[in-house]
Amino acid sequence: MSDDFQGKGGSPWGTPPGGGNGSGKGPTPPDIDAIIRDIQSKINKFLPGGSSSGGKPIVLVLIILAFVWLASGLYRVLPDEQGVVLRFGKFVKTTQPGLNYHIPFPVESVQTPKVTKVNRIDIGFRSEGDSGFSSKGVADVPQESLMLTGDENIVNIDFSVFWVIKDAKKFLFQIQDPEGSVKAAAETAMREVIAKSAIQPILTEGRAQIEIETQEIIQAILDEYNSGIQITQVQTQKADPPNQVIDAFRDVQAARADMERSKNEAEAYANDVIPRARGEAAKIMQSAEAYKQKVVAAAEGEASRFISIYNEYSKAKEVTQERMYLETMEKVLANIDKVIIEKGAGSGVVPYLPLPELGKKKAAN
Repeated sequence: MSDDFQGKGGSPWGTPPGGGNGSGKGPTPPDIDAIIRDIQSKINKFLPGGSSSGGKPIVLVLIILAFVWLASGLYRVLPDEQGVVLRFGKFVKTTQPGLNYHIPFPVESVQTPKVTKVNRIDIGFRSEGDSGFSSKGVADVPQESLMLTGDENIVNIDFSVFWVIKDAKKFLFQIQDPEGSVKAAAETAMREVIAKSAIQPILTEGRAQIEIETQEIIQAILDEYNSGIQITQVQTQKADPPNQVIDAFRDVQAARADMERSKNEAEAYANDVIPRARGEAAKIMQSAEAYKQKVVAAAEGEASRFISIYNEYSKAKEVTQERMYLETMEKVLANIDKVIIEKGAGSGVVPYLPLPELGKKKAAN
């Protein structure tokens, strides 16, 4: 029975001749080895060496390695960076932020310095971030901070310089030690400015101008070096006399402050007294001028009245004399008690009752 079944095309494992699904008509399972051989034969058509089977794996590996090598030329420049492409160590170009490509190593290489990062250099002191001090530790560096002023005094000045990369090419290839160059230029510029200034403005209101002048000199020095560095700010941290004489200097400053205060008080007093004195003087002058005008006007009026009377007198002397006599007597006798007795009345004596005198006595009582 087994032979009959095999003779009809059956499988020794009892599989129907049509396939393995029991229907007798299904397809046979795919041959994996045949599929792999077919794919390899198709790939070999495009590979050098034709049908030679010994070099196929090596060529395939070389193609993969070449692809990986070419893909290694892709690089990304961040928004705060600038790409600098070098070909065998020589500058070729700069690239902007984004995805870029260069010939892979060892032909070309890329450096990406951060051109927007603000760098800081402290001169005259070192903070905790520079030398590992405690959270509040600051160390003074006298050889950097002590400077001679224009009036032959010594000042202890600490300041910070802030800078960014302006040109990545110059920054990478024109100077060997960027931070050291900035520090040296800053110290030189500050000493030059301090040497032209008196100590008093340095310690008080002149700091802003000193910072501006120092920044300009530092920038000029770095531009002369083609450093590719832009100085953004010079910030003075402190400006004091040396520690050995600071107590005496503070006494001098206190005396100067007292002098300025006394001077201001004197000026305030003068500003108060002088205007009032000037006002009084002006008032007296105006009063004198008014009195002058009054006296002159009165004199002129009297003179005019006298002239007018004289003119009338020259025209009628008797009438004028009589009128003047009557006017004068009127003024003289106006406030005098008078008793009038007629000459032809009897014996010349009329009994007199002094009524006005009686009225005065009664009022007095």
